[in-house]
Amino acid sequence: MPLMDGLMGYVEQSTFVIDQHFKGILAMRKIVTFPNQQTLLEEYRKILSRKSDKTADAYIRSIRQFMEWVIQKPGSNGMFRMDLFTKTTVEMYMEELDQHGYSVNHRKRMKSALSGFAKWLIEEKELLDKNPTSDVDIPVQPLMAPRELTDDQRFILRNLVERENDVRGQALFALGYWAGCRVSDVSWMKMDNIYIGPKIGWLKVGFKNDKMREIDILNKVRKPLEDYLESDIRKDKQSSFVFVSQRADRLTEPGIHHWFRNLRAKATKDEWEYVQDITFHDLRHDFAHRARAAGWTLEEIAYYLGHVTKQGTPAIETTVRYTQAGRKQMKEKLRWIKG
Repeated sequence: MPLMDGLMGYVEQSTFVIDQHFKGILAMRKIVTFPNQQTLLEEYRKILSRKSDKTADAYIRSIRQFMEWVIQKPGSNGMFRMDLFTKTTVEMYMEELDQHGYSVNHRKRMKSALSGFAKWLIEEKELLDKNPTSDVDIPVQPLMAPRELTDDQRFILRNLVERENDVRGQALFALGYWAGCRVSDVSWMKMDNIYIGPKIGWLKVGFKNDKMREIDILNKVRKPLEDYLESDIRKDKQSSFVFVSQRADRLTEPGIHHWFRNLRAKATKDEWEYVQDITFHDLRHDFAHRARAAGWTLEEIAYYLGHVTKQGTPAIETTVRYTQAGRKQMKEKLRWIKG
């Protein structure tokens, strides 16, 4: 059987060569998978112990969201690999965040979290050769007047919320539109920081920078909140947070943005052109404009919105940016000038 032995030897030799060839390719591409993604994040979480718990949690949450985004991309095979942690990947992720309405500051925080994680992977774990975030630029957002919604936009948004017939969504919208709450105010709102009575209500909000404040609320906020808290959606969840999701005991900030995008998506073709670029944060800006039009002073708006300096005084400069005049206002007031 010399011919057969020769063939078998050739096959074995070819298999060895092919095997070595692919090993060489893998080595060149440096394809490294996490032995256990959760374990790695937990290990990195310990490195962040010098930061505040809130900051460390935000970093880990940002990194996990990035990983989950990468895993959904073609070629990942459901794994977050080091050869996918590239400048191109980070740039495209930032572009997608921009398209979905996330602010420049949010994207800068995301980049900072990924940069710190990459440095750790380079210096401590030796899983990366270079930091993929180093040359990623985040364009500076042009300074422009904060959004003041038109009457048509307000009409459409309020009708979209009512048509949706979603008690949680109605409460979320009310807090942004009728109370000017930040998305972080809403996401981190706790049950022991709200009071809903038969005719009155108040909230303690201010998660951002730990600047808590107590504010009274209109019935347009109190009633939707009461309806939501009494609904089966909320009663079935044991959570210290007011707003919950199907999978967690707290509705995250990205979750609120996702809900608002879905709400806009329910608009008809004619409505869409009016609301397609409105964000949840625009509701807060519009509240400030409407409060100013109702006669509130800048100090009053600053207090209600939580624009406060480290010394506890109203941050008027921030509030002025929220309520600065626009062309529409000036056009109306030109008519008031007398000769």
